Amino acid sequence: MNFLSDTVMLSRLQFAVTSIFHMFWPILTIGMSWYLFVVEILWLKTKNPTFYYHARFWSKLYILNFGLGVASGVAIEFEFGANWAPFSLAVGDFLGSILGFEGTMAFMLEAAFLGIMIYGWNKIPPLMHLFATLCVAVGASLSSFWIIVANSWMQTPAGGEMVNGKFLVHSYLEAIFNPAALNSWFHMILAILETALFVIGGISAWYILKQRYQEFFSKSFKIAIALAILVTPLQIVIGHFSGEEVYHNQPSKLAAIEALWDTVPAGEAAPWNVLVAPNDKENKNNWSLSVPNGLGMVLEMKPTLSEPVLGLNEWKPEDRPHAVSLIFYTFRIMVGIAFFFLGLMGVSVVQWLRGKLSAENITKQTWLMRAWILAAPLGYVAVESGWMVREVGRQPWIVYGQIRTADAVSNVPASNVLVSLLGYTSIYLLLFACALYFGRRIVLQGPNFGLPLPNQDGQHSDIGQITESVHN
Repeated sequence: MNFLSDTVMLSRLQFAVTSIFHMFWPILTIGMSWYLFVVEILWLKTKNPTFYYHARFWSKLYILNFGLGVASGVAIEFEFGANWAPFSLAVGDFLGSILGFEGTMAFMLEAAFLGIMIYGWNKIPPLMHLFATLCVAVGASLSSFWIIVANSWMQTPAGGEMVNGKFLVHSYLEAIFNPAALNSWFHMILAILETALFVIGGISAWYILKQRYQEFFSKSFKIAIALAILVTPLQIVIGHFSGEEVYHNQPSKLAAIEALWDTVPAGEAAPWNVLVAPNDKENKNNWSLSVPNGLGMVLEMKPTLSEPVLGLNEWKPEDRPHAVSLIFYTFRIMVGIAFFFLGLMGVSVVQWLRGKLSAENITKQTWLMRAWILAAPLGYVAVESGWMVREVGRQPWIVYGQIRTADAVSNVPASNVLVSLLGYTSIYLLLFACALYFGRRIVLQGPNFGLPLPNQDGQHSDIGQITESVHN
């Protein structure tokens, strides 16, 4: 069938475009909100004005990302009714509630306190301002929780049954805390924090490399490293648990992730594919580069498998995912970036302990600063790659094992979907250009040391000049 006349494929592509673009912005706002909370605590604890100016500088990038996230996310809500009406009718009683929780319990909390966080510095007491920053961070994180719950339920539906084409909820708790929910949310929130830390570290490294405000940005650089010590290894551990969940609950997705065509029986060992050339027509790999006995080590930390690993040939072609190359390689891109982050964090800690990140030495660490600048966009690549694995690997099901994607799409002409796809893409490209323009302006301008410091009572302090450590 001609792709341009296929309503299902065009609807899937449109949802992919809008979701991928939208996801760029909440990643940084959620992660950066917790970073702002940390530097504000440091400001209140130490009274060092450097941390106050960090909060003011990084909050500019937060506002930019928040606005773009809101603008780009509106289209997704419309698509449920316009492109996926049968799906919405079938599961709307449950997913509508979950998305309602996200809007009222999470997004509204974040939005309500955002203005106080940005504009309340000299109007309310410092502890109340810290509380507002905490509410913004909690609200943003809750928003991610409810979105992940909705998507995880589509991956591992639980808590009810399909009756006459509609999902009836028997237990909201079972549906919310479905088998994929908690692992998926922990994995996502750690990915968000990790991405934000490496963006902050990368921007700080750029300033240090350019010898602009190097002492000021060496602090944000070190904070990013210190927090990454906790987040980076934990992300890999939780990622492994998420893989185990897929192993047990979504075997066809696991088979595609590993480009595994034939079933590996329990008690046997199997190689782990590093590089492959999947051949979907002949149900095999044309060639592969593999680690002997590696599959068991990846899945169960031992050479032989205690459970069988089903191959793609166990399913009829219409019941299994087909974009095997995309699923296989995007998964490895995600994992590769995770281990690159771990290595970069480890090297950075070693250099810190050796005294190479002191004020007089940090500008000499050219190779390290360049590595952090390179790492800044990689978190986005890893997150988007992970979501491609998650969504494409679920096909041909929109609700795994319950509702086929082809049965969930609205009965609208393909030409209508194509026009809206081109329209959304054009608008998003314009928004992306605006994001680059204004983001570049914020970074080139740097921190504003002319802002007055608030006193404990929330009033302006009469400071005419800032300390030399901040001005550097």
